Amino acid sequence: MVRRPRVRLQRKIEKLKNDLLAMAATVKERLTMSIQAIRDRDRELATTVIDGDSEINRSELEIEEGCLEVLALHQPVAMDLRLITGVFKIVNQLERIGDLAVNIAETAILMASEEPLDVPSEYFVMAEKTQAMLSKALAAFTKMDEEMAVEILSDDDEVDMMKHKLHSNLEERLTQEIERRRVLIHLFLVSRHLERIADHATNIAEDVIYMVTGELVGYDYNP
Repeated sequence: MVRRPRVRLQRKIEKLKNDLLAMAATVKERLTMSIQAIRDRDRELATTVIDGDSEINRSELEIEEGCLEVLALHQPVAMDLRLITGVFKIVNQLERIGDLAVNIAETAILMASEEPLDVPSEYFVMAEKTQAMLSKALAAFTKMDEEMAVEILSDDDEVDMMKHKLHSNLEERLTQEIERRRVLIHLFLVSRHLERIADHATNIAEDVIYMVTGELVGYDYNP
């Protein structure tokens, strides 16, 4: 005999996972667009990212409400409970990444209004590494792959090193291009935003480890 409450619970969990992945696809797209806006000095593309932030916020609220409904009506236990808790936390990480993509897009608009500035290629290498971390973290979630999630924890160190290198480059340029100080500082903030996105991707990986094993690992709560 089919245990109907269990079947309904699994259907709702599957819907939460699918909704999360749909939100993730949107966030990844907006992040890609914001980086492209920096590269191409594209104000229109940057504006699209900024205007689309409310869509990401709505998705976060809808998924959080879905998680709370499942917790209240079905009282899941064990791995089901960890999975729902993990979804709740991951959508928060995705929303923050969406906010950081908006920050990058706002910098793109500022830079487009200034004289062209030489953007070191390292910014785009860092962006690619960060985007790869996010994609890998989401793949680990989709597959519930602990090994893949663990790999991401070491990837974060590489992104941190890239940011420190760009910081050194900024200090040198600030002494040589005094008239460009404002835009140079805003450009450096892009590396800071990318570093934070990598941190959020790492948090997602840690959430996956918790969902699979029940083991809590270090978590970065900074916004």
